[in-house]
Parts: sequence; C-alpha cells; structure tokens
Amino acid sequence: MQSRKSFSRVVVKVGSSLISPRASAIELKYLKALIEQIEKLWLDNKEVVLVSSGAVACGMSLLNLKERPRDMDSLQAAAAIGQNELMAIYRRLLKEKNRLCAQLLLTWDDFENRNRYLNVRATLRTLLKNKALPVINENDTVSTDEIRFGDNDRLSAMVANLIGADLLLILSDVDGLYRLPEKQVIERVDEITPEITNFCCKTDKPGCVGGMSSKLEAIKIACGAGVPAIIANGRAKDSLLKSVYGEKIGTFFAPHKPCLKAKKSWIAYGVRTRGRLIVDSGAKKALVEAGKSLLSVGIEEIEGDFKADDTVSIADKDRNEFARGKVNFSAKDLRRLKGRRLEEEVIHRDDLVIL
Repeated sequence: MQSRKSFSRVVVKVGSSLISPRASAIELKYLKALIEQIEKLWLDNKEVVLVSSGAVACGMSLLNLKERPRDMDSLQAAAAIGQNELMAIYRRLLKEKNRLCAQLLLTWDDFENRNRYLNVRATLRTLLKNKALPVINENDTVSTDEIRFGDNDRLSAMVANLIGADLLLILSDVDGLYRLPEKQVIERVDEITPEITNFCCKTDKPGCVGGMSSKLEAIKIACGAGVPAIIANGRAKDSLLKSVYGEKIGTFFAPHKPCLKAKKSWIAYGVRTRGRLIVDSGAKKALVEAGKSLLSVGIEEIEGDFKADDTVSIADKDRNEFARGKVNFSAKDLRRLKGRRLEEEVIHRDDLVIL
C-alpha cells in the first residue's frame, strides 16, 4: 500500500463551517491560523490555491440574517456584500506578512469555454509563480441555476484538475469520513464504492451547502484526474501543514491510475453534459475494449437538445453511463440521420473518455 508523501502544489478548500460556524460572524482567529500555515508553506517553496467559502455567510452577518436566503436576488445580494468583506479580511491578514492575494470568481462558463479555461489556468500559474494567494469562490453574484456549481467542493476539485495540483485538501469541521455506525475515521480510501457512499450525510447547518456527499462527488473528480485528496478537520492544529507534509490526518483518497490526460480530463469533468446517447452492446464493447470511435450505427436512442461540439453522456441499454465525449453532430441532425451509416464518426476517439 502506497504511503502518503509530501506535496508541492495544493488546492485548499475551506468551508463556511470553519470561516463562519454560526453564520453570524467571521472567525478571524481561524483565518489567521490558516494564513500562518500558508506562509510556512510559501517559505518552503510550496504552492497554494485557496477555494474559500464564506461570502454568503459573511453577507448574512452584515445583513443580520439568521437563515440562508432562499430567493436568488437575496442570495446574490448577500454574496455581493460578503465577498467584498471577506477579501478585505484576507488582504489585511496577508499584508501583515507583505504578501498579496488575488480574487477569482468563477462559474461553469469559465470551465466549459476551452479558451477561458486555458486563460484561467495561465492566470493561476502566474499568480503561483509570484507567491500571491489566489482566493477562489463561485461567482454567486451573477450565477444562475444554469451556470452554478452549487457548492465549492466541486469547484475546488475542478480547480485542482485545472492547475495540475498534486493534492486537493478539503478542510471541514469533521475529522474525515466516518465509518458508521461506530463513527470511526476511515484513514484511507482506494475506491469510492457504494459502501463508502452510504457513509455520507447531508448538512443542515445555517449558511452551508453540500455535505459529505458533495465532498465525495468532488473527490471522484479529483481522483479521476490523478489528484489525491484529503478530508480533514480544519480546526485540528496545523491540519494544512500536516496534510501537505504527508502526516496521517483525516481520510486520504488515492488517485486513479492511470489518470486522464489534460484534454480528456476536461471533457470528463470540466464541462456539463448536454444530452445522452444510448448505445447497443456492440458499440459499448468497441468503445471500452477496442478503443474505437463512436459510429452512428451503434446508437439506439438520442436524448437532449445538444449542438455539435457539445459534451454528451454515453450510456448502455440499462442507462448506466460509461463514457463521455464531444459530438460532431447536433441532436437534431442525429435524429434525422438515425439508422444511416455516416462517413464521419459521431464522436472521435480523441474526444471520447471512458469513465
């Protein structure tokens, strides 16, 4: 069994339960301790990206709200007020150490558009080179249901994949993933099986979204791209340092091997699927076992209203997804041409990922 190691480039996700545990005030003591750990990593030439929740919770505090707003207008107003306040706190804490921070607010659109995706990656790498702390959050002030991630767990995993991090660290208010019902921390997970998923529970904390279930979904993305992940208690002393230097803390999730290359990882996890193709057993075998392209004759059903170059899910006759890829035809054209043998592949193998 491979042991933990020291990591060099880490994406750290910090949840609202740590930054604003009562959804009433920002815990400056915690943020100071976090920045102290980041400074020690910088001095050791480590690279850190921070995905920080807390904007909505901070806005709730300033607006004297006791519960997370349910309507989009109020939620975005709280985020707009809170994000400004949250970044001011980070700037002040980093200025004490003569360090800089940078704000990046992202939505799905920044990942789905390949040029924007590459631009974000270039910006982050330049910030890391200059030892500035990128502070990333979802752009709650403008995002709608169509372009929202829904929680920062998924966003942190996609950022880890984007920059080629060698660790995703999700800091929460729990010690790791618990084995139920005895509530013992699982030290290592090599595969997220249905049994592991059954240990999850949702959260009902004010100001928070997601829960252990969303963390595991995020970790599937990271590990699928070859990035190991850790869930650890952010309130444990030096939890960030211990995680980066390979000490046993929390639950460690081993990366998948072999991992996906950059472009295929983007197809698999960086964009949303816009439809689904149901294929027959012969097509599935050709894709999975022979590494072939998807041809029109193997498609049995076409679902959704996708366009050419959109990413679609590929499933077998039992509706089990086993691949994703970028299509060369729109759903309208595929329906019109269904049953015909086309000269061009529906999805070329270079644009297809077996999950």
